Amino acid sequence: MLRNERYFSKAKNRLQRILPVLLMILCITVSPYAASRASAASAAPSHIDAVLLIDVSNSMNKSDKNKIANEAMKMFIDMLSTQGDKVGIVAYTDKVQREKALLGIKSAGDKEDLKNFIDGLSRGPYTDLAVGMEEAVKVLENGSDPGHEPMIVMLADGNNDLNEASGRKQSDSDKELKAAVESAKQKGYPVYTIGLNADGKLNKNILAGLSSETGGKAFTTNSADDLPQILSEIFASHLKLKVVPVPSITANGDYQDVTVNVPNSSVLEANISIMSSKPVTAKLSDPSGKEVAIPSDKVLLSKSSTYTLIKLLAPEQGDWKLQVKGVPKDKIDINLVFNYDLELKLDALPAKSYGKGDKVEISSHLYSNGAEVTEGSLYQEMKAVLLATDADTGQVQEIPLDNSGAAFKGTFEIQDSHEYKLKVRAEESSFYRESDELTINAKTGTVATAPPSAGTPAGEEPAAEKTTNTLYYIIGGIVLLAAAAAFWLLRSKANRGFVGQMVVEVLDTNTGEKTYPQYKKLSGFRGKFTLHQLLQLAPELKESEKLVFTPGTNDRLLLRSGEGITVERSGRAADISRGLEMKSGDRVTVSLQTVDKTISLEYLI
Repeated sequence: MLRNERYFSKAKNRLQRILPVLLMILCITVSPYAASRASAASAAPSHIDAVLLIDVSNSMNKSDKNKIANEAMKMFIDMLSTQGDKVGIVAYTDKVQREKALLGIKSAGDKEDLKNFIDGLSRGPYTDLAVGMEEAVKVLENGSDPGHEPMIVMLADGNNDLNEASGRKQSDSDKELKAAVESAKQKGYPVYTIGLNADGKLNKNILAGLSSETGGKAFTTNSADDLPQILSEIFASHLKLKVVPVPSITANGDYQDVTVNVPNSSVLEANISIMSSKPVTAKLSDPSGKEVAIPSDKVLLSKSSTYTLIKLLAPEQGDWKLQVKGVPKDKIDINLVFNYDLELKLDALPAKSYGKGDKVEISSHLYSNGAEVTEGSLYQEMKAVLLATDADTGQVQEIPLDNSGAAFKGTFEIQDSHEYKLKVRAEESSFYRESDELTINAKTGTVATAPPSAGTPAGEEPAAEKTTNTLYYIIGGIVLLAAAAAFWLLRSKANRGFVGQMVVEVLDTNTGEKTYPQYKKLSGFRGKFTLHQLLQLAPELKESEKLVFTPGTNDRLLLRSGEGITVERSGRAADISRGLEMKSGDRVTVSLQTVDKTISLEYLI
């Protein structure tokens, strides 16, 4: 009873400390500054949260004997921005062999860390698509930023090769894969698949299905040499960009000129990828003819055995001259991908409602960093169309828009008393943009609904009234949040979370074979978890469910076990009856009795 009184007293004190914070959040939330900051954030350039999902089974030795896939993935990483993009990596066979949680890229060093991780990947037996797909979804769930563009890039041949000794059936894998794909679809994680068909055994249908169900794209190739080009296409497609090809050159041992046209001042980055099987050197001059050092403050350089990537940061508009020198007779492919700070918005409609026979005046503008672009030349370089979809019939009408001024304008006539969905698409040679979708219901003459970014639609409540109502909702939400916080405090002792990850290796003491290290994130567990859960509930290792982990203080773990399991730390048997504390970097080994297996565990934060 005394213990309960002390616990409730602590909970009360903690709640008293949290309430002022909640009130401060309320004040910040309703302030004009917060509103403007949220608006600016929504208009910021898109960032990518990408998980590279890699089949590292032995079958890849035939599909990609030179590990071109590794080089292609490293080039993909080099193309990403150092201003907040994130990358995670999942390497799988019929188990997750190695894993890296989403890492925010803030420097060249972060990219090197990811590329070194890829270089360290090794291959193993068996394949299970479901295992890899499930883990990729979990990585995004645990680390994706709500304001970023999530994606999964899968490199595989689409075939399973299950270990019969494990007892796992194809039906089990199919069921889990279906669930993982459905989860990716619901959470908005498009899956881009790259099928390697070097041995002619590619399962195209499986990979195409993964992509089509989640809104991604499927690519296939008979040669791993095509992978850098495909990864460039995926990078561009996800950010609504276009790969601008430059005619291939055959090296002659001298510098050969290539023109790189930076089309406008809205280019954030220009990625120049030079793909060659042999070493190349490059020189660069800006539009004024002045030579620019590679690398320098505004020019980044990344190189590997198969590619050279030059990234221009906020490059000056105009023609840059690239000079490339390679080994005589070597074929050199060059691609350009420009990253833009541009958003396309469809303006609010002038009328409150529309019916059959009415004409709808359409206007759309480009925005850069939240500000409307008024530079007419940028509009005039682009082709824009209104895509009007009749939701009742599925018919799509494509109406060219006028781009002679600093806007895209046109007229849409409502032919029938149907529901119509309207959006604008504008494109030029190196990128395209699409506006949010606007819906007109001409069946009942109801108010047209405009996308949030286009301002307050006709017929909506005034801004002041909306702000007042929003305030009521926020206050009510804060009250509910405070109540939830009180409830959470009362049950947090039994529902605390975990941090960090556990590195797991399993040794067969009869054969001496040891599995590859598996990196298991702990953030998905609450209150407690067992070693058996970390081992993916393998039936032959059921004995490991006796080993239980609970959260300790200062991000440590407490390890307890039932009878029959020996736990060693630093080569000595440990007494875990009262709980063995593990801090970051601690290692233990667990010896099972029913099977000849020894499990090594390392706790990392």
